Amino acid sequence: MAALEKVLDEELALGAPIASRPIDLVHLSRQSLGDPGLESEILHMFDQMVQTYMSRIRGSIDTSVVLFNLHSIKGAAAGVGATNVALLARAAEKEIQTNGVLCHESLADLRMGVEEVHHFITELLGE
Repeated sequence: MAALEKVLDEELALGAPIASRPIDLVHLSRQSLGDPGLESEILHMFDQMVQTYMSRIRGSIDTSVVLFNLHSIKGAAAGVGATNVALLARAAEKEIQTNGVLCHESLADLRMGVEEVHHFITELLGE
């Protein structure tokens, strides 16, 4: 069973909802106290940060650097309501901690999740 499937099964068993949108806009609104300008700023910053973290992951062979950036993605994604990206990053973290490496499939899954969020943000902000 792939690491992502294992984490998703664990989350579902605990009753955690799986997001139907790339970003939970209700969560984001709560985080920004309903300020649309702040929401836009948060989304823009999140998008830039996650792209930077992904670049660092792709460019590193140092496990500690990869883990640090995965952890950063997980926290940032959870903060803005990008639940699926947070779960993918968490699964990748667990995979490295368990196996010592991150397989290409897990990295590709995370990259696809990040791209989905990027496109959602771009459409949402009209960029």
